[in-house]
Amino acid sequence: MQSMFCNRCLRHRTCVSQVRVMYSSQSQKVQLMSRLRTQATNTSNVRTQLLSLRMGCQQRRTNPIFLRFSSSSSSSSVSSKVRLTAEMYPGLKRGPYAVLSDADATFFEDLLPGRVITCPSELLGHNTDWMNICRGSSQIMLKPKTTDEVSKILAYCNERRLAVVPQGGNTGLVGGSVPVFDEVILSTALMNNIISLDKNSGVLVCQAGCILETLDNYVAEKDLIMPLDLGAKGSCHIGGNVATNAGGIRLLKYGSLHGSVLGVEAVLADGRVIDCLSSLRKDNTGYDMKQLFIGAEGTLGMITAVSILCPQRPKSVNVAFLGCSSFNQVLETLKKTKTLLGEVLSAYEFLDHECMHLVTKYLGLTNPVGDYPFYVLIETSGSNESHDQEKLNHLLDVVMTDGSVENGTVAMDTTQMQSLWAVRERIAEALQHDGAVYKYDISLPMDAYYKIVEDMRERMKGVAIRVVGYGHVGDGNLHLNVTAPELSIKVLDLIEPYLFEVTEKNRGSISAEHGLGFKKKNFIGYSKKPEVVSLMKDLKKIFDPNGILNPYKTITV
Repeated sequence: MQSMFCNRCLRHRTCVSQVRVMYSSQSQKVQLMSRLRTQATNTSNVRTQLLSLRMGCQQRRTNPIFLRFSSSSSSSSVSSKVRLTAEMYPGLKRGPYAVLSDADATFFEDLLPGRVITCPSELLGHNTDWMNICRGSSQIMLKPKTTDEVSKILAYCNERRLAVVPQGGNTGLVGGSVPVFDEVILSTALMNNIISLDKNSGVLVCQAGCILETLDNYVAEKDLIMPLDLGAKGSCHIGGNVATNAGGIRLLKYGSLHGSVLGVEAVLADGRVIDCLSSLRKDNTGYDMKQLFIGAEGTLGMITAVSILCPQRPKSVNVAFLGCSSFNQVLETLKKTKTLLGEVLSAYEFLDHECMHLVTKYLGLTNPVGDYPFYVLIETSGSNESHDQEKLNHLLDVVMTDGSVENGTVAMDTTQMQSLWAVRERIAEALQHDGAVYKYDISLPMDAYYKIVEDMRERMKGVAIRVVGYGHVGDGNLHLNVTAPELSIKVLDLIEPYLFEVTEKNRGSISAEHGLGFKKKNFIGYSKKPEVVSLMKDLKKIFDPNGILNPYKTITV
């Protein structure tokens, strides 16, 4: 047997680390894997550090692309050269809404002394989405602290017919949290109080403006964990997460927010406060009204507080990074992973070779396992370290022995764990260096999941710089991104609606977790039948008859 350890190996790694081996027999392969496992068990004192990075010290996993979110009001972080959305879409007409007057500004200042923003340079960051594609021209931003203040603001705006756009951390990807024209920006930035945490039930109640990472750190003190995790967790607000039904990497283990959110407090367009802020897991009395606000993107009401169930925080976390020669191997490994890891599986992420090329070229990250067409990141989260390690080790033995995986590495400390996750989580950042980015977030059945990337790659030849695929393959969510020299109608026409037509043909969804917002509202018919869309419009008319809440978004009434 000839063995060669890759010279790119992260230092001090002893477990399944970067091994490329030419085997004369399968038994030798199994023997080597067993020897490496034995070495790994001798490093359990290092393993205990794993939890601190992924579960307890997320603030150290800083992604530069999100740094500006913490100061999104600064004009230095947003280009004023971004064209106004109204100019980019000349056929788009402003709705029958009033124009902000001096009297309106005076009313708001009297209601919110010192919390009314009218400075153009400060408004720029809140008028522009973080992709620097959508930009509105709002002249005012309001920063209430209480539900009562939100109620008074919306009641006034409804009577005056002033259009309003609710805004949290402004980290959305479909233009749903910024004005299209001159809507009043209603920010939750100061609605950031934690109301209660029941350490017995794990139910957290908080205002909508609480930052996700802040909440995760807070519940960690009680050995609990927030049921969702996003790359933008250092800036996104829980209210925005709920309003967009955000997914993220923990959905595979904890499910969607439709299950985790136990209660919602929301304010309707006319100022009425809808208090569904239950902390009960079981309440079978009539319609479950909170579900209407989850994923409605602020079009039915503005969420002001949420009640959310926080699971017990895992005591043991492991991360493996694997190389595969085909997407079929990715799927085969997924099936084996679900079977052999069971309840401890918390993440199953994939990226293709183009993604790896981007993060190594533009960000200087190290390829953990060498060059392969596809890569898989597996995370386990459980309560028993030895049990979880045994299950992961058995899985790796199986997939390495049967050829489902060509190569692999397992993190042995927090630094290595961080390095492995960085490869997956910084893809979005690397894409920004490659050109203008066209981002798509779709769900597809497994048999069509990567075929659509190959199809788009062929279709975009000679026009795009590259087409990449990555995402939460464990729950069928694909992030398909196209980079091109510039944003242009020519490129967009090649992508849309073709991509949505293929998605519909395969009975997929054109928006898996990002929502419809402004960018996808006209394509809802590719995922929802006409009767369903009609019912959505009826609900919009009931909840917001004057259409002042986040107009031009989600559905067209």
